[in-house]
Amino acid sequence: SYELGVRSHSIMSIIVTKSSPVVVTGPSELGTATGGIINLSSFDKCFAPVPVGLLLIFDQPINEPIETIKKALSQALVLYQPMAGHLVTGPDGEPIHILCTGEGVSFVGASANCALDQFTTSTLLLGDLAVRYPAEYCLPGDPMLLMQVTEFACGGFVVGVTWNHVLADAAGMVQFLQAVGELARGMPAPSVLPVRSEAECTFPRLPPPFVTAMRTRMLAGMVEKASIDVTISWSFISCIKAECGGDCTVFDAVAAVLWQCRTRAVISDPDTPAPLVFSSNMRGLVRAKRGYYGNCVMGQPVQAQSGMVASSDIKDLVKLIRLAKEKIPDILTNNGGGGDQQQQVAPPKYNQLVVTSLRNLGLNAVDFGRGGPVRVVPPPSPPERTAMNICILCPPCKGKDGVNVVSLCVKPEHADAFRRELAAIHMHMNLHLLARF
Repeated sequence: SYELGVRSHSIMSIIVTKSSPVVVTGPSELGTATGGIINLSSFDKCFAPVPVGLLLIFDQPINEPIETIKKALSQALVLYQPMAGHLVTGPDGEPIHILCTGEGVSFVGASANCALDQFTTSTLLLGDLAVRYPAEYCLPGDPMLLMQVTEFACGGFVVGVTWNHVLADAAGMVQFLQAVGELARGMPAPSVLPVRSEAECTFPRLPPPFVTAMRTRMLAGMVEKASIDVTISWSFISCIKAECGGDCTVFDAVAAVLWQCRTRAVISDPDTPAPLVFSSNMRGLVRAKRGYYGNCVMGQPVQAQSGMVASSDIKDLVKLIRLAKEKIPDILTNNGGGGDQQQQVAPPKYNQLVVTSLRNLGLNAVDFGRGGPVRVVPPPSPPERTAMNICILCPPCKGKDGVNVVSLCVKPEHADAFRRELAAIHMHMNLHLLARF
């Protein structure tokens, strides 16, 4: 049983009490399969060992969430052995393979003396709902996966997961969490059989210079960013889609708005490149087998000068994003979409905005017994330091009229300017709508 009370964190009488971490392995009665090696694909090797994470917030109580999820996690590790292994790297730090050692997942149980709605309004408090790695990057001896389950006084609970990005992309982690949820609900086995080995999928191999350049860029250093919670209203998105004649997705509209507002707030020289990079799930293009949970995502660049991004109509930026989407298959056929040449002419790292989405990955289907989460966000870690200038589109959030975006894309000194640009563009669109009537 858990001895809650080992460690506490208090802000304004709100207290989160954590247990000491325990190691969760597969069920002892089944034995622990060890010694297996998972060779990494070139997609995996594009990623530096950066920690990534998710907070899944559930407002419907289940029976003993800590023990229920801990037991289901143990059962899931029988099929998802790499989650309980560790990363093996080469002399230069290049990820080589995952060794399935059965070492386990680091797990923390916690309780909070308040209701969910009291807690989740504070970025600092949200940061206490997940376990963090001790360093900014994951080290070879670190667990591949960390998990924390926090019970709240109202009966709700939060599941926080943090993992080494070399292990899996967000889609892969969502599949794993769905499996844990199915086992927690009493299913005898997950509905999707997991696949992790590249050999089982016969992926195309990305050019080694491109892979090295991608990973090196992620290792260029962490920089402090302002954590900003952004909501792009549905009326605004609908207006953009109408101006584009319907040839526009929710992602296209939101990405275009974020790209323009950030460019206006951060870059003053109109001749400076201000590229947008958006994440693309490549599973369909590479014909990955159903159940593959390794990394299979790439960044697709959209090149433009800052002056053009700052002054264009949003619909014109949407067109650029749509054109870039059409070129996604070139990543597999054109030396990684640019390779060495693209890296040689890369603009300063702070000029680039990365936009990714958690909206269509199946997070709403992660169910530990009483339905899906009411909100999913990446866990903040004060001070917020990231390797990329990133905006993350989150799944629909209960009570919010629009698309919720967690922004870690501007330095603290640019945060107010970014907020002003977002407010101004919403105001401009509202005036535009009023002028129609």
